[in-house]
Amino acid sequence: MKKLVAEFIGTLWLVLGGCGSAVLAAAYPELGIGFLGVALAFGLTVLTMVYAIGHISGCHLNPAVSIGLFVGGRFNKNELLPYIAAQVLGGIAGAGILYLIASGKPGFEMGGFAANGYAEHSPGGYSMLAALVSEIVMTFMFLIIILGATHSKAPKGLAGLAIGLGLTLIHLISIPVTNTSVNPARSTSQAFFVGDWAIDQLWLFWLAPIVGAILAGLVYKYISPETEE
Repeated sequence: MKKLVAEFIGTLWLVLGGCGSAVLAAAYPELGIGFLGVALAFGLTVLTMVYAIGHISGCHLNPAVSIGLFVGGRFNKNELLPYIAAQVLGGIAGAGILYLIASGKPGFEMGGFAANGYAEHSPGGYSMLAALVSEIVMTFMFLIIILGATHSKAPKGLAGLAIGLGLTLIHLISIPVTNTSVNPARSTSQAFFVGDWAIDQLWLFWLAPIVGAILAGLVYKYISPETEE
């Protein structure tokens, strides 16, 4: 239960920090942080949580990460579904807090609410195929980074930096394509409040990250030269 509470809190922080920066600060008049700021915010949420709860739950914050770690032989299958449930609920809680804050501004309109989308709902108008490829590849690379940085043979104490900066880079590449998901819990949290088209397109932001994570787990198992200690 302590692990699940940690995952709930961590995913809440990821959504509130990352999506919150997009909704509240990205285009703020004159002082907007833009894509670069949003990408950094997502990276910082993971970086801070790795050191805050990594020793408690492993700091997955993402169903795709939990699945990728399971496929890579790093995670107990009995904990998989409870972790995913905690992550999704934490994400929705984070989006709920964000909604309460954002709706406190006069003239508030829901808009995209940092939801993930493709075609007409892609920030750059990218197609469904482009979104699918982007999410699979970005999640694949994210899991390769995680599996490598947390391996027993990797430099100690630096995993958080690699993972946080890796997520920042992923957002720098793919925000224009899909608003960047690589995380079904993050996508579900925003779609829950936007509804309509965001719910209709949510399937892609579960399918693609899970496929990318599974592929990464299999590939890293193959290329890893050493077994875990």
